[in-house]
Amino acid sequence: MVKAADRAKNPARSSVWLEKRAARAGGGPAGLDRDRIVAASIRMLDEEGLAKFSMRRLAAELNVTAMSLYWYVDTKDDIIEFALDALYGEIDLAAVDAAEGWQGRIRALALSFRRMLVRHAWASPCAGSYLNIGPNAIAVGTKIQEAIRDTGLPLHGLPGAMSAVFQFVYGYGTLESQFGRRAAEAGMSQDDFFTEAVSAFRDDPEFAVQVGDMKEILDERVSHGSVSDIWERDFAYALDILIAGIEVMAARTE
Repeated sequence: MVKAADRAKNPARSSVWLEKRAARAGGGPAGLDRDRIVAASIRMLDEEGLAKFSMRRLAAELNVTAMSLYWYVDTKDDIIEFALDALYGEIDLAAVDAAEGWQGRIRALALSFRRMLVRHAWASPCAGSYLNIGPNAIAVGTKIQEAIRDTGLPLHGLPGAMSAVFQFVYGYGTLESQFGRRAAEAGMSQDDFFTEAVSAFRDDPEFAVQVGDMKEILDERVSHGSVSDIWERDFAYALDILIAGIEVMAARTE
């Protein structure tokens, strides 16, 4: 059994995907398997977040003893790694393959990745804590590399292009998901929460100068439509800017 203390000694090489776990003797608990554990974990994480997630609570959700879980995993980190990789499996790689050109593939990857982050608000805060080298994550990473490689950028420029697009997607999806979470915790729709937040800022006399400088953008925001429309529009436009930038940089190398 792998212990958390053992992983702390070498965090750069610590991953459930790298460890060779000894097979348990005999048969596992009836009606329980890793897929069921992971599915239940994702449901709980979606509903309650990372802070409330524990082996004990997961066992209660599955109506088994906590010790039953250790038949399939050694630590809570194992479960989170398995769950994260399952989320990468939600990214529609078939749609990526069907897209036209590297531009279309990047757009398909970026949109599906962003939507995954928004569906699962707990994912982005913990993604950087794990190596993310499960089979689904590697499959997604491979598609990203293939699309960026086909841009025509020089080899030394490929990592920067990947970072420009997909770190943007990660940040955008994180902000969008956390905004939705905060609105839900306040018991408000995103539209109402946004309107209240903007009004609080605009109505505070201490921010009068800043409001004046931002008036055009604020007016455009509140008059544009729903918050979801704003998320969609701004994401598409920002992605167009990034792709146009890649096209320009690739043309310079021809």
